[in-house]
Amino acid sequence: MSAVLDNRLSLLPGRFEFLMGLYAENYHRLTRLFAPQELAPGRYVSDVDDGLNVHLAVQERHPYTLELELTYGFVDSHTGQRAPSAQLRMYTDAHVAEALHCHPGQHLWQVLGPFAPAHTVFQHRLRMNGFLTRWLEYLAEQGHSLGTLEPTHPD
Repeated sequence: MSAVLDNRLSLLPGRFEFLMGLYAENYHRLTRLFAPQELAPGRYVSDVDDGLNVHLAVQERHPYTLELELTYGFVDSHTGQRAPSAQLRMYTDAHVAEALHCHPGQHLWQVLGPFAPAHTVFQHRLRMNGFLTRWLEYLAEQGHSLGTLEPTHPD
């Protein structure tokens, strides 16, 4: 039997490798879409005349990381926050971007509880970053880009 068939499981990425791949894909999609690493801290809006303005906030800039918030202009009637909303961290040196959380005003431990099992946290990270990948793809298909992004004043 060939070595490939003997080690067929080694050809498939593990769940951790898959998550890291999502992080890399999110970085490249976000970079192609809005190039946030080139933006000054502040708030921006992308309007493509479809009634669904996208808001991007460059919240913090550090030597190798960016803290971002990506959201629509919709306001959730329950929370009073914009929704959907994703808090993002871009690692410009490693070329990865992760969705830290997708619940306005809540950190991961507030969503999952203070002592969530590692498997639960991992599954939640997969869902959030899979959602981010699909959302960034959708935004690009709708025509959002660095060219449609304009600085705006804080709300």
